[in-house]
Amino acid sequence: MKRKALPFASYEWKIAWRYLRAKRAEGGVSVMTWISLIGITLAVFALVATLSVRSGFRTEIVDTILGSNSHITLYKTLTQDQYGNIDRGFEDYNEVASNLLSLPGVKRSAPLIRSQIMATYDTRNIGLEVFGISYENLLGLERIANPEEYSGDIHDFENGIAIGSGVARELGVQVGDKIKLISPNGVRTAFGMSPRVKQFKIVYIFTAGRYDIDRTRSYLPFSIAQEYFNREGLADEIEVLLDDPSNLAQAISHIENIVGPDIQLWTWRDASSSFLKALEIEDNVMFVLMSILVMIASMNIISGLIMLVKNKGRDIGILRTIGLSKGSIMRVFLICGASTGILGTFFGLILGCLFTLYIDPIFSIINVLSGGGVWDPSIRGIYSVPAELHLIDLIKATCLSLGLSFLVTIIPARRAASLNPVDALRYE
Repeated sequence: MKRKALPFASYEWKIAWRYLRAKRAEGGVSVMTWISLIGITLAVFALVATLSVRSGFRTEIVDTILGSNSHITLYKTLTQDQYGNIDRGFEDYNEVASNLLSLPGVKRSAPLIRSQIMATYDTRNIGLEVFGISYENLLGLERIANPEEYSGDIHDFENGIAIGSGVARELGVQVGDKIKLISPNGVRTAFGMSPRVKQFKIVYIFTAGRYDIDRTRSYLPFSIAQEYFNREGLADEIEVLLDDPSNLAQAISHIENIVGPDIQLWTWRDASSSFLKALEIEDNVMFVLMSILVMIASMNIISGLIMLVKNKGRDIGILRTIGLSKGSIMRVFLICGASTGILGTFFGLILGCLFTLYIDPIFSIINVLSGGGVWDPSIRGIYSVPAELHLIDLIKATCLSLGLSFLVTIIPARRAASLNPVDALRYE
């Protein structure tokens, strides 16, 4: 009894490999094969590059949010005294901060003074967001205490003011210069409220990595800020840093158990919810668009295989006559189409990984060739193009490309298998 050949036997691979190496007379098939291969390679490369930049952008944005802002902020509800003055300050801020620090998962709790003022130097002016914070608590802000770039000495914080690099650039100042801070809520006089003006020495300039933070943020020692903003004995808010910023639900539950009903909580997700939602929508849209690009590239495989089946009609008839089954013929052409998809996917992954690893020099070259201004941090918020390789992104790109490549080969492969050998040889 003759033994039946196993599927995808060696002769099926040999026939498929012979067909992929088209002769000069069959150059059209060879050209279509190369077009399919290059198309899938570029499509997978674009998909991997998009996914890596998307992941890097999200990581960078979230990291700058968490590294330079509180994870949870506590506010008091507005209160009004007998004279009609409205206030929402904490009088017992040290006690509240101490109680918060004892909670599980809380890494740091700090009372803050927060206000918006105008800063001037020479003839230049800029609006500033000022945070009054203690030196110890300032060190807990990773993006401020350990930034990408800095000048000055953060350990000298008690003797002056710390400002973002964007603020320094706008004012044209450097460490050691003195800037004037002008607060509209100054000293009460017989003629009304007089603005308060005071000079502060710049002791530290930081680059947190977010354009909007570096261009508007400054820090004063907590006690000096209390005095300057007429907040003696008060704190405007209390910020909380968590060991795990993503575990907000549990932390909020613990905090609500120890604070009164007059306390309001505001998380980093609340503050950045619209931005994070926009990022998520953009992620989904870009993935769909890149998937369509991969699908279009995969369609070239159909064109190439249909041409191959048409040119190899005589061969198919002979192979069927000598005993190859419909299944064998189908597998031969499946191998032809799938090989193109596998090679294109492999080369696309290699190019995508190389692009991600060398994205900085690539964009530097593009920036030089285009005359600068390719990446505007004032629009995108960060200073360079971030990119991260994640295994899950590579798996997504591989599965999508191979899945589409295998799927589109079925139709021409079935057509080849259903070809009648008599009809194939009749006009040969």
